Amino acid sequence: MRPRWRPSPNFGPRRDGQRPSLIVLHYTAMHGAEAALERLCDPAAEVSAHYLIGMDGTVWQLVEESERAWHAGAGEWGGQGDVNSRSIGIELDNLGNHPFAEPQMAALERLLADIMTRWSIPPHGVIGHSDMAPGRKRDPGPRFDWARLARLGLARNPGRTTASHEPPGFDEFRRLARAAGYDDTIPDELLLETVRLRYRPWALGPLGAEDLAVLST
Repeated sequence: MRPRWRPSPNFGPRRDGQRPSLIVLHYTAMHGAEAALERLCDPAAEVSAHYLIGMDGTVWQLVEESERAWHAGAGEWGGQGDVNSRSIGIELDNLGNHPFAEPQMAALERLLADIMTRWSIPPHGVIGHSDMAPGRKRDPGPRFDWARLARLGLARNPGRTTASHEPPGFDEFRRLARAAGYDDTIPDELLLETVRLRYRPWALGPLGAEDLAVLST
């Protein structure tokens, strides 16, 4: 895959000599890829990403993978902050309220496979912006097909529900969420909402066995 080069001035060196160990997926929430490109390349906006993928599957590279793009902002994953220094950011041209186009998903799959191979990033290192910024971000949102990526080994496979006679408890849910990488210090309901946005986006109601199951390995 040879992305189109569209350089952004919004980047800097990775801090403390860090290498990419995560890939963070976003949606642009803008009307069209060109509008997103203009913003991601605008010095005044102070935001960027390493890649942008259009609905038609066109891939642009804005920042070299070795550099620190400004895409993640405040948040943490695996108990560590400064996610920008530890990640590669991929923006997807999508408003967040409609399915992701087939050409776009196919291009994402090819790009993910390349990046994961180059930097030895495992499937559980591919996360959403919402995963590392609970309550602040919702992208790539409930319409994103995480299961498709998981089937191809490009994202973490959720666990499956097993029979249990014990009602699920938040202590165990919090433990499993922490082990998966989530910030377990946030309120119960926000943690549940965040995990469901990734694994069970249409689920409603109180904590259930399925919520614990998706975090199990």
